[in-house]
Parts: sequence; structure tokens; C-alpha cells
Amino acid sequence: MKYAVGYQLPPEGQEKFSEVVREFRADVAELYFPWPDEPTCRAALAEQRGYVDWSAPDRLLEDLDDIKKMGVRLDLLFNANCYGGKAVSTYLENRVCSIVEYLGATIGGVEILTCASPAIARIVRKNFTGIEIRASVNMRVGTVKGMEYLADLFDSFHMQRDYNRDFNRIAELKDWADANGKKLIMLANSGCMRFCSGQTFHDNMVAHEREIDETSNMAGWTPHTCWRYLKNRKNWVSILQNTWVRPEDIHHYEKYFDIVKIATRMHSRPAMVIRAYVERKHMGSLLDLCEPGFGPALAPYIIDNLKFPDDWFEKTSRCDKKCHKCGYCASILQKVLVSVE
Repeated sequence: MKYAVGYQLPPEGQEKFSEVVREFRADVAELYFPWPDEPTCRAALAEQRGYVDWSAPDRLLEDLDDIKKMGVRLDLLFNANCYGGKAVSTYLENRVCSIVEYLGATIGGVEILTCASPAIARIVRKNFTGIEIRASVNMRVGTVKGMEYLADLFDSFHMQRDYNRDFNRIAELKDWADANGKKLIMLANSGCMRFCSGQTFHDNMVAHEREIDETSNMAGWTPHTCWRYLKNRKNWVSILQNTWVRPEDIHHYEKYFDIVKIATRMHSRPAMVIRAYVERKHMGSLLDLCEPGFGPALAPYIIDNLKFPDDWFEKTSRCDKKCHKCGYCASILQKVLVSVE
């Protein structure tokens, strides 16, 4: 089992991300990245409130070239949740094709393209050969039917993260994928709330982040469901019921996944997160591994990763997930929640 890690463009003068990849090369098989200023499921790589880092494309290409030479497969992201009125346009087709062609001319191309749009999958299928087309985790593909509907467009599927602790579901998806020549990928360290009812709204906001940043928005209201929900301490137990997998437990997934995605694109310490999963242990706050981490929502408390009981994985991977009827995670929260004041 190898890892896919997310690219960060470091400030000028700091260590290139290729050096982070080099440190963990034996365990990193893929690097996923956006083209600068393209909308994705995260903030733009090179522009903020009109300020553009004009050096970003050149620095990105230099880093990608170094990483590609290490034998790491490159995964280009077009995974915004919304492209507005251009969602099925020839403009979008031309834009996607021009970026893929440019990367082919400059660094020898990409091996994978991840998207949340069937239209973009169709664009790549129509215009290019040899590129693996991967369904974004934000598509929430978590059933065999979901994969069947899009089997003509996608070669691999990020499994809906809400099922990370459901091994009956994972086995079913894996059996279908193997039988139909598809790949199954999992995301290990999402901090997002399980089955979040605000995810579509939030993903659409991120896709339109530039417009939102330049708009006079409602004051005094937090639009992010998770941060608003966690303002109430009684809801903190939901963090334990989310989709993340501790590094100490990642070995349980080896028979199902060749590639495990680690969210590091926006993390302040990506090397720390990668090291934890490579070494399969973490000493510190569990939330330091997740993206988003929600650490500030719990301050001055942390969730101490070393205080989880030995039966944590067995209990949470075999339960019926009817959290509103169970008190197990609430009892564990009392053990792992530690004040650092």
C-alpha cells in the first residue's frame, strides 16, 4: 500500500515540495495537484484577493518535473464541485485540453486526472489516451450502482469517505472494482463530518471562492456547518464518529487499497502528516493529522492519539453506526480529551 499526497506551493526561498516527496519516496506513489488559479475543492494555488504569484507556474513545473523523475505518478486536479454556466461548455473543454497539453509539452504529461464532473471526464476520455480518469472523493461514490453509472467515464473511484469504517461496504466495492477493471482509492485523514449535510453547499462555496472573497457577505454567521456545529461542546463526540483512520490502524486497509490518499494540500505541516502514516504512529493530537483539523474549536483541549484504547478500531469498524443510540464514543472522548493549559 502506497500513498497519494497533495501538493503545496511553498513560499519563495523555502524548501521545495519535491524535497518532502523525496524524503518519503519509498512510500509515495502519487502526487495530486491543481493548475494555478483553477477552481478545485481547495483554495486557489497562486491567487488570493486579486494578488497573483506570477512565479507560481514556473515553480510548480520545476517541482513537478523533479517529482516525476522520481517515478511518482502525477494526478492533475479538476475537482471543483461547480463550473457555473461553463459546466458543459466548449470553453471548459478547451481549457482542460490546453492545460493537459501544456503539461505534456513541458514535463512529459500527467498519468492521472481527478475530477468531480462527468463532463470533464468525458473531455479527457475523448481527447487523450493513457490518462487514468479518477472520480473525486467529493462525488461521494459509495455504492456499486454509483460506480456502474459512470463506469464508461472513470477508471478509478475515490470511495465515499463516509464508509471508511464499514468493511462490508468496502469489500463489496472492492469486489466490483476488481471484477470490472477499476481501481478503488480511499482518503485516510479527512476531518470533515461524516455524512455532512452541508458538504454540497460548502464545496460549491469553495468552487466560487474568488467571487465570494470579493463580495460583501453576511456578517456574524459561520456558513461552514462543521465549525458552527462544534461551537457546542456536547457535539464534540461527533469528531470521534467521523471518517479519519489513525495511522496505527491503516494496516487494516492493505488488502483493499493499493493507494491511500492523504490530505496535505492545505495542511500547515504536510511532512508531519505523511511521516505519521508512513511510520504508522503519531504522538500528539489526533486532530493535527486531519484536514480540516478542528483543533481551534476544541482549544485548550486536544484529542490525545495515544490514549485511544486497544479495542478502538475493532469497536468502531464493526458497530452498526447508529451513533444516536450508542454511548461508546462519548465514553472514549472522556479518556482522550486532554487539556493542555
